Order: sequence, then C-alpha cells, then structure tokens
Amino acid sequence: MTPSTKGVHHIGLTVSRLEESAKFFTGVLGWKEVKRNPDYPAIFVSDGTVMLTLWSTKTDSPTEFDRKANVGLHHLALLIETEELLVSLHERLKEEGVLIEFEPELVREGPAKHLMCYDPSGIRIEFFWAGV
Repeated sequence: MTPSTKGVHHIGLTVSRLEESAKFFTGVLGWKEVKRNPDYPAIFVSDGTVMLTLWSTKTDSPTEFDRKANVGLHHLALLIETEELLVSLHERLKEEGVLIEFEPELVREGPAKHLMCYDPSGIRIEFFWAGV
C-alpha cells in the first residue's frame, strides 16, 4: 500500500510561556518567526524544514505533563547535521540558561549522539545527531 501522507507539515505545541518559547526557537536555535495569530494567541516558527505552531494556554499554571503517565507529546526530536554542531549547541544552551536533562551522549553503542533539554514552557526537546 502506498502511504497516503507525504510528511509532516507542522507540529502544534501548547505552551505556557508563548513569547519565551518562541524566543527559544528563534533566539537560541536560529529559527524564523513565520507569523503570529494574536486572536488565539499563537506564534508560528520554522527552521525551513519543519514548522511549529506554539499555542498559548489560557492559564499561567497548566497541569504539569508527566511523560510516564499522560497521553501526549513525550518529546520533540530535532535532527542535527554534525557532531560539532551538537556540541556547540550544547554550549549555547548552557550559556542561555536552558534546563538540560543530559549533555551529548552516545545513543546505545553509537556513533549517534543526542542531548535532551526543556524549552521555557517545559516541553522536552531532543537534539539528535545520526552519527554519519
């Protein structure tokens, strides 16, 4: 059977700190802001390959997501082109005060490596280098 889909157009994330989360992607990761929807409110950001829609919650204290107990997004994994970029991104994340779950480490026996951090709204983000 031929797949009926062609890829991912965008991923929608609900965030508690809209401006801070948008600045994480644009300021720290170098993504571009594509558009805003002040009525929702939402901010759309893209790295040129994938687009994220960041949707604001209506409360400042949303229910904390427990990745082992709740249905929903476990983490967002973003591909990094080289090991050097992964290492330099790790340094940048530290400089920006981003909460890092773990620094670059081997995935199983390697050579792939990844690191895990959290955006300002607490969304778990993995940066993955495939090792080739």
